[in-house]
Amino acid sequence: MSYLMDPSSERSPLARALLARPRSLAGLTVGLLDISKPRGNIFLDRLDAQLTAQGIAVKRYRKPTYTRPAPTALRQEIAAQVQLVVEGLAD
Repeated sequence: MSYLMDPSSERSPLARALLARPRSLAGLTVGLLDISKPRGNIFLDRLDAQLTAQGIAVKRYRKPTYTRPAPTALRQEIAAQVQLVVEGLAD
């Protein structure tokens, strides 16, 4: 079993089981989250183009700053609009 460690609180980390991966992206909407680090948009632009070329719906999002977690409103918006999220890291 795989686990995801939440890095937001090093004093009391939580282990969370990963969700099952979908068999296909057909019919799903993929969210692309730019965390506002330099050049992260380059990776996400290319991924957006590849997914869109395959007929997969894509929604783009951007955090105000990479130094803090995404605001609650942004996280809620993403959760309501997409089934998968790819977060673009760079540097």
